[in-house]
Amino acid sequence: MLDAEICTRALGARDARFDGLFFVGITSTGVYCRPVCPARVSYPERRRFFESPAAAESAGFRPCLRCRPELAPGRALVDAVPRLASVAAHRIAAGALNVCSVRQFARDLGVSERHLRRALEREVGVTPLELAQTHRLLLAKRLLVDTPLTVTRVAYASGFQSLRRFNSVFRERYRMSPTALRRRQSTESAARPSPTDETSSPLRLTLAYREPLAWNALLGVLGRSALPGVEVVDIRGYARTVRLGERTGVVFVHADARSAKRQGPPSLTVDVSPSLVPALMPLLARLRHLFDLDAEPTVIDGHLEQSGLAAMVRELPGLRIPGAFDGFEVALGLLVRSALEPEVALNVLRRVVATLGEPLDVGNAALTHIAPTPRSIAQAGTSRLSTLGAPAGIAAAIVRVAHMVTSGELRLEPGCDVDATHRTLLSVDGMTGCVATAIVGRALQWPDAFPAADRALRNAVGVSSMRELVTRAERWRPWRAYAGMHLRIAENRRGRVGSLG
Repeated sequence: MLDAEICTRALGARDARFDGLFFVGITSTGVYCRPVCPARVSYPERRRFFESPAAAESAGFRPCLRCRPELAPGRALVDAVPRLASVAAHRIAAGALNVCSVRQFARDLGVSERHLRRALEREVGVTPLELAQTHRLLLAKRLLVDTPLTVTRVAYASGFQSLRRFNSVFRERYRMSPTALRRRQSTESAARPSPTDETSSPLRLTLAYREPLAWNALLGVLGRSALPGVEVVDIRGYARTVRLGERTGVVFVHADARSAKRQGPPSLTVDVSPSLVPALMPLLARLRHLFDLDAEPTVIDGHLEQSGLAAMVRELPGLRIPGAFDGFEVALGLLVRSALEPEVALNVLRRVVATLGEPLDVGNAALTHIAPTPRSIAQAGTSRLSTLGAPAGIAAAIVRVAHMVTSGELRLEPGCDVDATHRTLLSVDGMTGCVATAIVGRALQWPDAFPAADRALRNAVGVSSMRELVTRAERWRPWRAYAGMHLRIAENRRGRVGSLG
């Protein structure tokens, strides 16, 4: 990826498809930029290329104030680094080291602190604390520029434990104070954040992505799997209740129609309850996962077009696979829906949420509860779920999964071992291969998840056996999950789809 010739061509063309895949440091200014930076391109001998903002900052470069590296789409880590470094990087990006020490974090990963540090230094180029600090500073810079939050609230929202430490690190790394950055941006930008009541008004942020994005198709899929009372999906966008630690609130995500007329990277707009501001880092990480915003659609679409799905890709370019805001929520919904008709399943899930979820008043009649936690489901037990309408076998499977998640035996989050998670799920009585694969695909954001036993997929492809489907699907690897999404949408739209050749 960091071949200088390839990076130089992408930089010269300001090709947006490379945005977030590499960063360029300019030795004469000490600044690092995105490939799409509008600033004048420097001489080749003054450039250094880096895989991440953390690597650039570790080498002494500071982020560009024009292209703003903190807004670059994230990088998909699947198969990019060994599993330990991948899992650690995912969790650090979501704020894991904001609430625990490196030693506790390493213990949670099942390794020694020394081994974790060595793995990250070898694969990412920085220590765990340096990586966490880069994420905190980039989020802080983003909040200083894009929001009217006070510097104190920015410091704590970014994961710093004290204002003094925040000011010291920010000044050391970026060679200016936080207040100086805000004054400079307020002077240079016409879009200066307007003062607002921080305690009542939603905080508005953006989530960048690589174009294209089949937003309406993604909303359609999320709408069919939404947890009643917890999630609402309509033509306006996606909304849900949230609990992160002790913080509760609501978020609303939508595609701003006016954004296409503005300059800058494509992005979704996120409105966040003020109560959730201290949990912004994990919140934004979960939303990126939910909407699959770190995907590289031109690469995926190009591969699927050459593999027999050209017509479907042309109809829905940039199709994403939905992830999970919370892996257990996905498992709960998929297990209930796997055994019941859609309307019956919806009623059962509504009763489960109303009975075992935590009530939350957010002023929206459709958003009434926090989703049931694994602990609340485990404590309720099989008989309670059965009285709420879940079939006995499915109720037992849900409770078993809840116990495993609560005990730590099972983790349903990005970066975890796909094969091990799949095997663990299959060990649960009542768990089918299709449901286990679907849970892994969404909760772990696995792009090659493909439930070959799904009859709808066989119908869409026009084959009669699972073996034929598996053989045909080999050409779609390593993005069979995206192929499966195209096939299901085509099946829903046009009925049975003929053979794809």
